[in-house]
Amino acid sequence: MSKTTSIQSTIPEGYAPLLNLYDTQKAISLLKRLFEDGLAGALRLRRVSAPLFVEAATGLNDDLNGVERPVSFDIPAAGRDAQVVHSLAKWKRLALKRYQFSVGEGLYTDMNAIRRDEQPDNLHSIYVDQWDWEKIIAPRDRDVAHLKQTVRDIVKVVADTQATLRSVFPQLTVLPAIQGEVSFVTAQELEDQWPDLTPKERENAYVKDHPITFLMGIGGALKSGKPHDGRAPDYDDWSLNGDILLWNDVLHCAFELSSMGIRVSPESLDKQLTLAGCDDRRELSFHKALLAGELPLTMGGGIGQSRLSMLLLGKAHIGEVQASVWDEATQNVCRAAGVVLL
Repeated sequence: MSKTTSIQSTIPEGYAPLLNLYDTQKAISLLKRLFEDGLAGALRLRRVSAPLFVEAATGLNDDLNGVERPVSFDIPAAGRDAQVVHSLAKWKRLALKRYQFSVGEGLYTDMNAIRRDEQPDNLHSIYVDQWDWEKIIAPRDRDVAHLKQTVRDIVKVVADTQATLRSVFPQLTVLPAIQGEVSFVTAQELEDQWPDLTPKERENAYVKDHPITFLMGIGGALKSGKPHDGRAPDYDDWSLNGDILLWNDVLHCAFELSSMGIRVSPESLDKQLTLAGCDDRRELSFHKALLAGELPLTMGGGIGQSRLSMLLLGKAHIGEVQASVWDEATQNVCRAAGVVLL
C-alpha cells in the first residue's frame, strides 16, 4: 500500500532517495547545464532572456486550458495591467521576429511561472520551471516527419544527460536507462484501443509497454467528441503537436516531460479559434499579426526542469527538486515517509 493525501500526493511504499540533500542539489545543477548545452546544440538554439510577466492586453500569455486564472497586478507607473506568465508559447514566436532569427535558428530560455489553480500532487506544483524553446521553420517542415525527428533529437539529449549523470553519481545506475526507439502514437489511436479508459489511464497502459512515447494530436475533439487533453487554440497546431511521455519507474506511471509542436499557421489559427469558441481573440495584437501572416512559421515547446530532475534523479515528489508552497497534508505524508521537501 502507498501513503496518500487527500490531494493525491503519493509516496510509494519503501521509497528512499538515491541521493542525499546536498548531492541532489549538485546533481540538479549539473543536469541543467548538461541538458541546456545539449538542447542548444541539437536544435540550433541560442539563449535569450525572458519576461516573468507580460502586459495583459497583448494576448501574449498562454491560456492553457482556458480556465486557469493568471496572477495579475497593476503597474501604476506604466498605467497598465500585467499578468505573470503561464508559459512563453506566444512570446517566443514574437521574439523570433523581433530578434531577426533566420530559418533553422531558434531560442531557448528559462521560463518561471506561477499557476495558481494547479492541483498539487507528486508531479504538479503552483511553481513551474521549464526550458521554453522555439525555432523558425520553413513551410516544407510543417509536417509530421519533421516533428518526429525533432522529438528524437530531444530524447537523445535526455539520454546523453542521463548517461553523464550516472557516471558522476553511480547511485543513479539502479534507474532504468533511457534507450531505444521512440514510439509514436496518436490520441485517437489510444481512444480506439481503450475507449472505456480515461485519457490518463490510456497513457499509462500504452507507455508501460512503450517507455519512450510521443503522443500526438492533442487539443482537437476525438471521435468521442472530447479532446484527449486541453490545448489553447492559438499556439500549437492540434494536428502537429504532442507530448513526450516516459515511463516513471519510481511512480509506475506515464510521465509527461514535454509538451511541444509545430505552431499554428494563419489558416490553422483561423480554424482553431472558431472550433474553440475563441473568436474574440482575433482582436488581440498577437493574433492580428499572426492571422495577417506577419509572424514566422515556428515550432517549439516546453521541457520541465523539475520534471527532468525528478526522472533522472529517481525522485518521488516534485517538491524534492524545487522549492514551492505545499498544503499541510502533503507536508505530513512526505514527512512520515522521510521525504524532504525543499
